[in-house]
Amino acid sequence: MEVPAPSASMAASPLPPPDPQFVLRGTQSAVHALHFFGGAQGQGRPLLLSGSLSGLVHIWSLHTRRAVATLDGHGGQCVTWLQTLPQGHQLLSQGRDLKLSLWDLAEGRNAVVDSVALESMGFCRSSVLAGAQERWMLAVPGRGSDEVQILEMPSKTSVCTLKPEADAKPGMPMCLELWQADSSPRPLLLAGYEDGSVALWDVSERKVCSRVACHTEPVMGFDFDSQKARGVSGSAEKALAVWSLDEQQALQVCRTHELTNPGIADVKIRPDRKILATAGWDHRIRVFHWRTMKPLAVLSFHSATVHCVAFAADGLLAAGSGDQRISIWSLYPTHSNMSAPLLSHAEGREVGAHAVA
Repeated sequence: MEVPAPSASMAASPLPPPDPQFVLRGTQSAVHALHFFGGAQGQGRPLLLSGSLSGLVHIWSLHTRRAVATLDGHGGQCVTWLQTLPQGHQLLSQGRDLKLSLWDLAEGRNAVVDSVALESMGFCRSSVLAGAQERWMLAVPGRGSDEVQILEMPSKTSVCTLKPEADAKPGMPMCLELWQADSSPRPLLLAGYEDGSVALWDVSERKVCSRVACHTEPVMGFDFDSQKARGVSGSAEKALAVWSLDEQQALQVCRTHELTNPGIADVKIRPDRKILATAGWDHRIRVFHWRTMKPLAVLSFHSATVHCVAFAADGLLAAGSGDQRISIWSLYPTHSNMSAPLLSHAEGREVGAHAVA
C-alpha cells in the first residue's frame, strides 16, 4: 500500500519531547553524586554509581535497572563525590562526614580499605590524577578555608598545601580538577573559587600560573577539555562561562552563555568532546554543542534541583536530582551526526541540533 505524503500541517508539527531512556528509583533521598564505572572498549554496559543525601552509595546495573549493591560508609552524611581508579576495582567516595573512603569493589567485595580525614566541611569536591602506576595524586579541600591540600596516595603523604597569594581573596575552593598536559609531566590543578574565579596552579611550584574572573557568584561546577585546552563553568548566576588556556598557561574567558534561570550545580563534557550537559537549580538538564555552545536541548523531567550529571564512555547521560530519581538519557549516540532536532520542554519549541564537527 502506498503511504500518502504528509500534509504541510503534519510536516510542521513539532517532534514529541525527548524522554529518558529509563529512570532509576530507590535511593530514598536526594541524589548528589553520579559516576559511570566500566563499559569502555566493548566491555558491555557500564555500572552507574550514585551518592545520596542519606550517605549511601548505590551501584546500579543498567541491564536490570536495579541497585546491585548499597555501600554505607559515611555515617548518614551526604555523599558529594564519587570516582573510580584506573587500577583495579577501587572507588573513592567523599562525604559531608569529613571523610574520603577508598572502597574495594573487586569480585563482589564492598569493603572500605582506607580513608582520608578531611579538614574542611565545605562543598568542594576532590579530584584524582591517576594512571597505570600504583601511586596517584589526590587534591582535597585543605585546613584553611581557602586552601587545597595535595596528597600522594595510597601513602597519604602530604605533597603540598596550595594557599592563594597574599593579595588574593578568592574565598573557598568550590571545585577542583587535577590534570597533566601532554607536553609535560608536571601536575597542574584547576580550581574554581567562591568569588567566581578559576585559577590554574602549578602543583610542583606551589604557585598560581593564572587566574581569571569567570562569574560574579561562586563557581558551582566546571569541566575541562585538556585536548582543546578549554573549559566551561557554571555558578549561582544565569550564565555559563567558556574559558581557555594558552601555551603560556594564561587563562582567559572566551565567551559567556546566558541562561533562562540562575543556578548551575554541575557541568560535564561528554568523553568524545562533542556535547556537554549542565545540572540546573531550575530542575532542568541543558545540553549544548561543545565547540559552538549552541543549545541543543532543555530536558525538564525532574521535579526538583538537578544536582549532578555524568556521561558514560558510550555516551549515555545520567542526571541525579533532589526528587530522589536518576534519569538516563540517550540523546545523541556518540556515532550520531546530531542532525535531528530535539524539543525543548522548557520553552516548548524545537531546538536545532546541528552536526558536530
